[in-house]
Amino acid sequence: MLRKLLLSSAIALALSACGERTANENAMPDSSATPAGAAQGDNALLAPSPLPFQAPPFDRIRDTDYQPAIEEGMRQHLAEIRAIADNPEPPSFANTIEAMERAGALLSRAMLVFEAMTSAHTNPTLQAAEEVLAPKLAEHSDAIHLDPALFARVKAVYDQRDSLGLDAEQKTLVEHRYDAFVRAGALLSDADKAELRKLNAEESSLTTAFGAKLLAATNAGAVLVTDKARLEGLDEGTLAAAAEAAKAAGKEGWLLELQNTTQQPVLGKLKDRALREEILAASMNRAARGDDNDTRATILRLAKLRARKAQLLGFDNYAAYAIADQMAGTPEAALKLLNDTVPAATARARAELARIQAVVERQGGGFSAGAADWDFYAEQVRQAEYDLDEAQVRPYFELDRVLRDGVFYAAQELYGITLKERTDLPVYHPDVRVFDVFDADGTQLAVFYLDPFKRPSKRGGAWMGNFVEQDGLAGTIPVIYNVENFTKPAPGQPALLSFDDVTTLFHEFGHALHGLFSRTTYPSLSGTNVPRDFVEFPSQFNEHWALYPQVFANYARHYQTGEPMPKELVEKIVRARTFNQGYATTEYLAASLLDLAWHLLPADARVEDVDAFEKQALARYKVDLAAVPPRYRSNYFAHVWGGGYAAGYYAYFGAEVLDHDAFKWFEENGGLTRENGKVFREKILSIGHSRDLASAYREFRGKDPSVEPLLEFRGLK
Repeated sequence: MLRKLLLSSAIALALSACGERTANENAMPDSSATPAGAAQGDNALLAPSPLPFQAPPFDRIRDTDYQPAIEEGMRQHLAEIRAIADNPEPPSFANTIEAMERAGALLSRAMLVFEAMTSAHTNPTLQAAEEVLAPKLAEHSDAIHLDPALFARVKAVYDQRDSLGLDAEQKTLVEHRYDAFVRAGALLSDADKAELRKLNAEESSLTTAFGAKLLAATNAGAVLVTDKARLEGLDEGTLAAAAEAAKAAGKEGWLLELQNTTQQPVLGKLKDRALREEILAASMNRAARGDDNDTRATILRLAKLRARKAQLLGFDNYAAYAIADQMAGTPEAALKLLNDTVPAATARARAELARIQAVVERQGGGFSAGAADWDFYAEQVRQAEYDLDEAQVRPYFELDRVLRDGVFYAAQELYGITLKERTDLPVYHPDVRVFDVFDADGTQLAVFYLDPFKRPSKRGGAWMGNFVEQDGLAGTIPVIYNVENFTKPAPGQPALLSFDDVTTLFHEFGHALHGLFSRTTYPSLSGTNVPRDFVEFPSQFNEHWALYPQVFANYARHYQTGEPMPKELVEKIVRARTFNQGYATTEYLAASLLDLAWHLLPADARVEDVDAFEKQALARYKVDLAAVPPRYRSNYFAHVWGGGYAAGYYAYFGAEVLDHDAFKWFEENGGLTRENGKVFREKILSIGHSRDLASAYREFRGKDPSVEPLLEFRGLK
């Protein structure tokens, strides 16, 4: 499960910078450069939403509204920032730092919705707007961060921060703001600033292009099957969904659509080995076929310009730049975390492969098991060793019951919140559902949108985001969405989930909890605006409740009879928890190390072949197991090339250390109780980035985190 945590780098900077400059290096542009009338009329984004809690008025927003609203938002934003930079009064926290937090309301409002739509429900109009806006947003960001007059005011407040009587959150905000300017190039010479602007604009355009190419390549990579006999092994629900997908695409037969990861869910069921190999090849080679959707030239250029950007900013490589403000601090620390786990993970994976090969040989297969065979035979090993068949468990995981009696129930037991569905707010697609979120005292905390099913207009993976951020200055509560890519059932059929899907629901709602419990004054410090290697902590922690006995018994009921899952089957799921962890850990480590390999390149590196570089990197880090390909190959690694996780995919593993260590605390203190939930909510979930997070964790846990609970959970110890 993955989360769309960050906007593209240009967008993220534009919103967090709270004002940017364009034109020359030394002065802000004339704020009248874009006439306000160009974006006026009946554009629904130009004014605050009239709906409760400023929920987006999707029934009134047109695809053509976004670009003019965002351009007008940039114009207004720059005018607000100009007033701050030109203020004749001495710089203060209120007239500089806090004023920047208040600026950019229109830009933020329009961008938050636009980014959500370009990920969850895009189309050619939105993609064209992305291409136009990406370099403009990068320029907008640079306009603020590279302006000497504005930076001088920020620096003046920063230099006096210890004597201004600031509270802890205000002081943190000042430090973050100053660091953001420095990391964006505020200390560079004019010549270097000019080069940095060009690099930022190009990077923004390339990340947008990567996303568009990958979405098209993923859709084009779907495998059409016209002979139903080849689909032996698939259940009726999957067959019906594949038939619906083919019908929607105007084709006859069954269309097996690609998900974002390398391995595809159907590979665990299909008996036709040639078809398995065809599907895996389609997955691994998407966006690498030499056509218009090939991403490899884009990747090479992105890697090179990021390395040059890091060099300009005084770092040896982009990984050093990207990780400097994360909890890990250095690439060496991130590499150590990963490399220390490689021997145990790969040894476990090889042992798992040996068991798979034994099954192949017992069945007279006459071939060496490969990546396309892993899930199919691993499922047989699981059935043999744990007597667990996924087809047995799916009927107990009906989507609505898992959501209501599992995900929401656990949150109610822990934190006292309740969710009530509402149907009066407009949505951007018929599949989307909306819920009000209430605290134990009846106070409304947030509005929550759920978009569960896969469709061609949605990128792969799963993520959380905000339509409206928690903002103590403006008094807004969060309006949050979760997006998944579950297979949509055929009409009249139930949405039955795998246990992996169940875990994804819990994971993404963990992100939602992190956002909806936020109680900071300043929006740039609220909710999930935290380092990458901390942001996945609350979400991964929330996964633990999926198998917690009290929660599991409440939701794991047969969709037809309502009967609870038999005790024997529950025990099998629990026992199988560490099954295949060698594979799962190795494929993750391979992707994480591949990400770091690309971003450890110095500016003068000469890389001309993406596939060759990838092969060499995996061998160098000793994760080049042919039967265990990386979870993402370079050509479709959206986190890295388009999703804000450049040199940061390791963050999931770093956060996993925290989440298992935190769950150990819960186990030591009585488990699923309101008292424990209150502590976790107050000390972790509500603080955003308003204080040092390592200190906050130590305050919660009473000590630094230990990796031991993680290794035990994965069966690697």
